Amino acid sequence: MDIILWIIFGLVVGVVAKFVMPGRDPGGMILTIVLGIVGGVLGGWIGRILGMYRPGEPVGFIMAVVGAILVLLIYRVTLGSSRA
Repeated sequence: MDIILWIIFGLVVGVVAKFVMPGRDPGGMILTIVLGIVGGVLGGWIGRILGMYRPGEPVGFIMAVVGAILVLLIYRVTLGSSRA
């Protein structure tokens, strides 16, 4: 059941991140889910560094979106310019 919740959370976070930062990014629904999940992990890591979360605490929605936006930004800086 936890995996299904991760997938749904990842989809919602990925869609919000792509809505906030529009542009030409690859992928459909699967990559949007992966973007949201990776964003949640990155947002949780950043939140723990900043002292917002303790180890084992779930990440908040806003930090997950911030993490997903950072992942999109990193993608666009590193790989986005090489695409024609």
